[in-house]
Amino acid sequence: MSDTTTIEERENGPLIVKYLHSMRDASGADVEIKQVMALCRCGHSSNKPFCDGTHAKVGFESHGGTPAGPDKIIGYRGEAVTVSFNPRLCSHAAECGRLASNIFSPSQKPWVQPDNGTVDEVRAVVSACPSGALAIGDDENREHLHAKRAQIEVQKDGPYWVLGIAPPEALNAKGACQEKFVLCRCGKSGNKPFCDGTHRDEGWSDAE
Repeated sequence: MSDTTTIEERENGPLIVKYLHSMRDASGADVEIKQVMALCRCGHSSNKPFCDGTHAKVGFESHGGTPAGPDKIIGYRGEAVTVSFNPRLCSHAAECGRLASNIFSPSQKPWVQPDNGTVDEVRAVVSACPSGALAIGDDENREHLHAKRAQIEVQKDGPYWVLGIAPPEALNAKGACQEKFVLCRCGKSGNKPFCDGTHRDEGWSDAE
């Protein structure tokens, strides 16, 4: 029997994770791992991040809606490094602004200015980006960097950050990384099973 970690979708139901090795909850604490776990993605479980069956009561649907953000790669060229960005993949985790607001800031135009910092700063941000929206290079040669973290991390009031596991279905977006992505857990994304940042726009929280 294979012990490869997998994530599967249950139609109009939870995410089923098998043979997971590491997971952290929204507080950063390690989660006790079981061989098979059902993770909530309707946004209404009273036992988040785990499923408690509430999806059936609220009429959760696995797919549908319109994804937020265009599916295109935008390049930001600097003297020493080029950064590319796909808005369709962005989950608005804001790690970029937290780590290097001198380079990544919505208050400046363009919002990414690689020459405002060092190459190391840029690479650290790209590594920390949980969704793969940010990468090094242009649209023809994107390099995805990975920060060391758990296979699944739960963002407070946000999605599941997944690393090193195949997605439950192909992530069909330009320049997408199939080993680093974010999965919706609010139930509101227009790009399910993936997060499209709707949780932030609608003010969703773990308390719901």
